[in-house]
Amino acid sequence: MRSLLVAARTESSDTAREQAKAEADVDQVRKRAARDQERLDSGLVTNPKDLSNLQSEIASLARRQDDLETVVLEVMERQEAAEARAAELTASVTALETKEAELTGRRDASLADIGTEEDGIRKQREQIAADVPADLLKLYDKLREQQGGIGAARLYQRRCEGCRLELNITEVNEVRAAAADEVVRCENCRRILVRTPESGL
Repeated sequence: MRSLLVAARTESSDTAREQAKAEADVDQVRKRAARDQERLDSGLVTNPKDLSNLQSEIASLARRQDDLETVVLEVMERQEAAEARAAELTASVTALETKEAELTGRRDASLADIGTEEDGIRKQREQIAADVPADLLKLYDKLREQQGGIGAARLYQRRCEGCRLELNITEVNEVRAAAADEVVRCENCRRILVRTPESGL
């Protein structure tokens, strides 16, 4: 969009210069024709041949002026179109820049919120981790690294929510028989299983 605006402004600038040159050419021809007309009207030119040449030149200058004025009109039309296009693109670019600034502001605010939330979760994790036995925490961190950031998963309705596979009856019985403080793991993904009243045991 910005490149289109630059192109439109360049075209507008170019046609403005072209228009100024065409208008200057018209003015030059008009002045020369006026001087020739003054000579003709003054009566100082008496030689028939010179009079004929002067009249021919005035007629030629009139045709030239007419042609140049047509060029000026054409250039003016192109100039107006280029200016209108540049104005339209300027409005579009301004709208996009406003939208971009708005989205950037929202993004920055979201990132700040995420950062704050992340700090809170990190502090919360540190507090919880302080009460977890070191060997269990070490196992959890190791599993988390191996399993894409999830070292423990809830056991829900006999299904591991880490790998989404249901435990077979033997595995369910083993988990059911394990002590409440015993670490149990999924036989499939090896994640630590978190038992809750919804585990289906």
